[in-house]
Amino acid sequence: MEQAKQYIRETSAGLFHEIREIRRHFHRHPELSCEEYDTAAFISRKFEEYGIPHVTGIAGTGITGLIRGKDPESRCVGLRADMDALPIEEVSTKDYRSLHPGKMHACGHDVHMACLLGAAKILTGLRERFSGTVKLIFQPSEETYPGGAIQMIEAGILENPEPEVIIAQHVINNLEAGDIGFRPGAYMASTDEFFITVKGKGGHAATPAQVIDPILIASHIVVALQQIVSRNADPVIPSVVSVGKIIGEGRTNILPDEVKMEGTVRTYNESWRKEIHRKIEKIATAIAEGMGATCEVRIAHGYPALVNDPGVTGQLQRWAEDYLGKDHVRQLEPRMTAEDFSYFAQRLPACLYRLGITAASTGINSNLHTNTFDVDEQSLITGMGILSWFAFQFLNPDKDPVK
Repeated sequence: MEQAKQYIRETSAGLFHEIREIRRHFHRHPELSCEEYDTAAFISRKFEEYGIPHVTGIAGTGITGLIRGKDPESRCVGLRADMDALPIEEVSTKDYRSLHPGKMHACGHDVHMACLLGAAKILTGLRERFSGTVKLIFQPSEETYPGGAIQMIEAGILENPEPEVIIAQHVINNLEAGDIGFRPGAYMASTDEFFITVKGKGGHAATPAQVIDPILIASHIVVALQQIVSRNADPVIPSVVSVGKIIGEGRTNILPDEVKMEGTVRTYNESWRKEIHRKIEKIATAIAEGMGATCEVRIAHGYPALVNDPGVTGQLQRWAEDYLGKDHVRQLEPRMTAEDFSYFAQRLPACLYRLGITAASTGINSNLHTNTFDVDEQSLITGMGILSWFAFQFLNPDKDPVK
């Protein structure tokens, strides 16, 4: 076991320049959700180079490969990376900045893919020393509903072979490069979007008695929706109801016929999630009708809450402490952001952990989804190494199954 650990550490360090160039290639050539064709083709070429059998075109642009060790049918562990970029214009002078205007890897998916390819190369060199199969999953469209995870699952990605556990890593900017973080149980929120159209009667703003003002009505609805969390939610259940967009095509002296609103709902509890949906529709409709207007409410169901399996997460944390040292393993706080890895976690024991990418000394500390986002590329060594270590440990024939 110590020899394998040393091999992974040394090989990760030795692969740094190669994997850094892979990450920079992905960063220069971002592709949006469901458009990851060149990205998938690049990954396929790497699989061919590494001698890894693989299947392409899953759920459009998804790709999966298998690394078979001794007794490959005995066990299987899944490792997942997401592939898509965001519609953000990058602000950077780096030579690896995005070459595609209005598109950017601002959430670290370039790092996720590069680390998984690095782990694939490392584990290929170890396959005579573990028992079972590593399933490498490159998933499209994490950033856009309905999400690539559920589409890959429906396409059979969790079959032939079926993983016993599935693991994903995701960058985060509040951990230093070289550190990783864990959160057992509920970690990330469910996410839904709501769309409300208030239909009144437009007219001259100076004759309010002759109109049904949808702007005033929409304003009452916005205020009332905030009471769902402040006066209806159990205080111990994290909840968010936010209106992020209001469009009323009037003027200083013209009231419009209708106002459109859009917002988001986040929580951890599935029963309360459904109740929030019901309350949004009831509150908006009642206020509109009470003020003489009509109201249409549409709720788009997004990703469920991400719940990390406590047993798997605890075991990975212990393995991480062994590989990195306890000083480099952190405890995470819950987040109200969302991840479609939650669909995998609903079906298999799963864990999504965080990879630190900040370097305070170099000023690399921008938040995810910002136009200045970047990473300390030394984190690639940690990322590919720890993924390899987790897979190897899980498939070590001397280990008992994770409980």
